[in-house]
Amino acid sequence: MTREADAAETPETPETPETPETPLIEIDRPAPGVALVRIDPGPEGLMDAAAADALAGAVTALDADPGVRAVVLTGAVPGMFVRHYSLIELGATAGKVAASGRRFNDLSRPVKPAPFNACLDRIQASPKPWIAALNGWAMGGGFELALACDLRVALDGPWKFGLPEVRAGLLPGGGGTQRLTRLLGEARALDFVLRGRIVSPAEADRLGLLSALVPEGGDVAGAAVALAADLAALPRLGIAHAKRLVRTALDGTLEQGLAAERTLFVDTLTDPDTRALVDRMARDADGRIDEAALAAAQAPVKAPEAGTA
Repeated sequence: MTREADAAETPETPETPETPETPLIEIDRPAPGVALVRIDPGPEGLMDAAAADALAGAVTALDADPGVRAVVLTGAVPGMFVRHYSLIELGATAGKVAASGRRFNDLSRPVKPAPFNACLDRIQASPKPWIAALNGWAMGGGFELALACDLRVALDGPWKFGLPEVRAGLLPGGGGTQRLTRLLGEARALDFVLRGRIVSPAEADRLGLLSALVPEGGDVAGAAVALAADLAALPRLGIAHAKRLVRTALDGTLEQGLAAERTLFVDTLTDPDTRALVDRMARDADGRIDEAALAAAQAPVKAPEAGTA
């Protein structure tokens, strides 16, 4: 049965899709436009295909929910985001691969995405920003889950983050080699992956992997929700297009990226929310763009009092 906190107190429009029922996922609505997803893959915090399927179902439902504009993902167990992928499940897969007698080194015949790969790809492709609130351990697949999110906020503490797979003769198989390279650049990603590095939250922050580091004992979910609420208050089309452009910036040539940017920039002008913001700034701030003008433009419009024009 789905554990959706305070669901009875949250009014929903009839067209709002129901979150898939699973004991692995909890969903709350802590702020307007924000969904807080807690993943609970068991006391050891091990990701497996069942947890990946449950999370993928939540991604689908939240993507289709017009009331959700930003998503925070965190661990349900204190001190545990997702420790890593289940070695029991991985061992079973290794046995099947060995029994096949095949090699898998022909890159013209890629292996199909496993449920975990597909889930992370869907988070990255979502038009809504996903923020990982790292409340504890995140190694291997757990760290790759955080890398698939658009932003990361971490709680400082004794836990570690990293990609230690090469120390076990493996390599990061959930997108770690690709997403970390796009975040850190080739040189630092090579150092991280080839050495199987494991880092503290503070070191992850120094590497530039975090948007914020919450002091030990603080409320990392609350910090991530506050960040998500800021994003949820912005016109959704601009956020969706901006995420898409940055996420695909290295997939083609510079010319292709610039053409996509020009096109989607013009498309934002078709959005009524965007036009309202631009009109307010042009009227109230003499067309200036600065912090004060942006804050004033984004402030809620006060409804006219009864009896007034």
